Amino acid sequence: MELTMTPKAEKFISRMIRFNGGTPEHGFRLVVSPGGCSGLSSEFTVEAAPLEGDAVIETSGLKLFLPAESRILLDGATIDFKDTPMESGLTFITPQGGNCGCSSSAGGHGEHADGPVTVSIASIQRKH
Repeated sequence: MELTMTPKAEKFISRMIRFNGGTPEHGFRLVVSPGGCSGLSSEFTVEAAPLEGDAVIETSGLKLFLPAESRILLDGATIDFKDTPMESGLTFITPQGGNCGCSSSAGGHGEHADGPVTVSIASIQRKH
């Protein structure tokens, strides 16, 4: 699987793991699936270990835990982070280019068909 993360995305994911009490063994679980208001639904959690069936992708000392369907949808994608007055969240730029989507979690918002998929940081759920 080919997946690229920008330094901004790496910084955001690192902070989310740290702010949720994570240790170096914790990872950022990213679930992307078809559906939602514009084609993709996404959820994020910080986990102590991957769940059964998750692949562990390590980059710059960070662990991403990706279920099979997420790996298929994100293969070849670039994960970026935007923080502007209009939006704040992870952005997925896929090789297909025409994808759009929104988060099924609270706070998600989609982009137009000619732009990247954006998911609000409000989509991140805290484990209790």
